[in-house]
Amino acid sequence: MAVPIPGKGKRTNGIQGHGPAKQVFRLEYPGKKPVEEILATPPGHYTSSAAYRAGDNRLYHGDNLPALAALAQDETVAGKVRLVYIDPPFGTAAAFESRKQRHAYDDHLVGPAFVEALRERLILIHRLLANDGSLYLHLDERMTFHMQIILDEIFGEKNFRNCITRKKCNPKNYTRRTFGNVADYILFYSKTDTYVWNRPVELWDEARAEREYQCVDDQGRRYKKVPVHAPGVRNGETGKPWRGKMPPPGKHWQYTPATLDEMDARGEIYWSPTGNPRRKIYLEHSAGVPLQDIWMDMRDAHNQNIHITGYPTEKNPALLARIIEASSNPGDLVMDCYAGSGTTLAVASGLRRRWIGADRSDEAIKTILHRLAHGTERMGDFVNADTKPTWLPMFSISDFTLLNEVEDEAGSVTLGVDELPAGGVVTIRSGGCDDARLYPGTPY
Repeated sequence: MAVPIPGKGKRTNGIQGHGPAKQVFRLEYPGKKPVEEILATPPGHYTSSAAYRAGDNRLYHGDNLPALAALAQDETVAGKVRLVYIDPPFGTAAAFESRKQRHAYDDHLVGPAFVEALRERLILIHRLLANDGSLYLHLDERMTFHMQIILDEIFGEKNFRNCITRKKCNPKNYTRRTFGNVADYILFYSKTDTYVWNRPVELWDEARAEREYQCVDDQGRRYKKVPVHAPGVRNGETGKPWRGKMPPPGKHWQYTPATLDEMDARGEIYWSPTGNPRRKIYLEHSAGVPLQDIWMDMRDAHNQNIHITGYPTEKNPALLARIIEASSNPGDLVMDCYAGSGTTLAVASGLRRRWIGADRSDEAIKTILHRLAHGTERMGDFVNADTKPTWLPMFSISDFTLLNEVEDEAGSVTLGVDELPAGGVVTIRSGGCDDARLYPGTPY
């Protein structure tokens, strides 16, 4: 593999700078609003639920755009969110139901309308993030690459960290003429180049450790040998001879000759039979294998005798745990404004983070409230009618307030889930008339 030398052979096309104001690429489409107009979005108005009013964590029932605008004016939140994970609709032009055949949401926005709706929310999210905060945007192949250009505009391309590829399911036996689609993507951006980062690792197993650390010293300690030089020519101490040897052509020593002498005295340098130095790296000093940007072990539920909520597109709790632990610390504020089944909120609670969630779907809010109180249900493709569901033991999460959106000043109110009658039919009094309507939860 070719190793690039930083800073060598620079070329320019005359366009300088990396900030959002000096982007090389922009995504243009009809209906793209100025940033100033989006930041002036009117904030939503909310009433707290009588049944759920027990803590500082917040769950908003309503459109997330006015909720984000309201949070941007809240001094206790704006600029203090450490981590945002969102898994919005993917622009599929489809409707989604739960496993109990209840309408969850309509993913009806596609093309420019989808991009702009998501862009508006991302601009407000950027305002809410702390300077050391991060965003993880989960999408599939339809819009990932469009949204990366949008995120470059908002965050600056220098704050792009990863496009994580996740294997989402087992291989499929497709009949259409294409490769099997088993991956989706997570775009990882930080607000600045100084951000919370707890490097995730995979723990060593014995077989992998033996393959990677093939040498054993006199004390039985397993180690591997790595070069003591690095790419690039240096004119300082690391470019001078050590023990009468120059670094290889085009390279420099990783440490000064004095430091290399100290390492050798401690027995940390291996000398080959031909006199080439190598550094010893011991297995006992490794916390694990640093995680890379292809995640094969974070598949979603396979719908067979497992504990889930049954909400469509529900994500694996281990996936959220990995992200939350990597980019936040206990006590930090985590947000998911496309809360869905509430996986982010439940996992954040379990990891001792504070949280804010939002969703406009009635079915999502019902699912979240049930999950926070009872956990997840054993589900599967059972044919035996006598199979009884069981519940996964879980601590009850009650330290949150449910905030219901007030739609307008004329008195039209979106009722909270704790106030909804059976069947989801509500009567809303507005302007002196009764308007009976179904409120199934529409998409973002």
